[in-house]
Amino acid sequence: MPERLFVCTPSKLGAYTDCPRRYRYSYVDRPTPQKGPPWAHNSLGASVHTALKNWYATAPDRRDPSIVPALLRATWVSEGYRDSDQQRAVYHRALGWLETYVTGLDPADEPLGVERVVAAKTSVLAFNGRADRIDARVDDDGRPEAVIVDYKTGRSELDADDARGSQALALYAYAAARVFRRPCVRVELHHLPTGTVAAHEHTPESLDRHVGRAEETARDILAAEKAVTAGGDPDEAFPAQPGTLCGWCDFRRVCPAGSAMPAKEPWTAVDRPD
Repeated sequence: MPERLFVCTPSKLGAYTDCPRRYRYSYVDRPTPQKGPPWAHNSLGASVHTALKNWYATAPDRRDPSIVPALLRATWVSEGYRDSDQQRAVYHRALGWLETYVTGLDPADEPLGVERVVAAKTSVLAFNGRADRIDARVDDDGRPEAVIVDYKTGRSELDADDARGSQALALYAYAAARVFRRPCVRVELHHLPTGTVAAHEHTPESLDRHVGRAEETARDILAAEKAVTAGGDPDEAFPAQPGTLCGWCDFRRVCPAGSAMPAKEPWTAVDRPD
């Protein structure tokens, strides 16, 4: 029998790369261990992403910055904040980001996809992922191309190295080229807090390298899962990788290695002066 393909998303691969133990808690152990409280930065990101999705769901003649407050109010996720004052401050901060961002968008522009699932198979992977936006553009020679756009709402400004090194964006590009049957080599990180765009132009070779690394991760995961199925120690098959990421882990409280690391409050990442 042929080896089964490893079904994955970028977050699934990323969980294992960050910490095999976190992967185990998320995707192997059943029932799933209890998670910690929701994170305010996740609530913020979800609110902004959904507002932008609904921007493109609005008729082009109504896409105007004046509708942004209604879009954000309708999608606002209130979990994880320290108190109502912090939540209110973050809401107004996000509203300013969105109003500035949509001012730079062409209301008549219709992307190839918004929150669009793209998928592709290799000899190892059955990959699928949901891209924030896939633009229909033309390259320098006037030929149609697809461009991957990913929205970011974190504190840190991003640069071309972040775009180049993102496995998720590379896998989206690899899959989008096959779904839309047009070249897709440009990936962009749109950092809403600063209004900056970090971009990278992949080559077929660089995309293949990202796919190859994803396949290696998949092989490691499959080997670990087989070891557990054969009666091996899950802690040895999926070792913890203690570090700074432990403070942000949903499973920190149930992980002996993670619980020894300093904790982060659910609102820490959005706690900044306006």
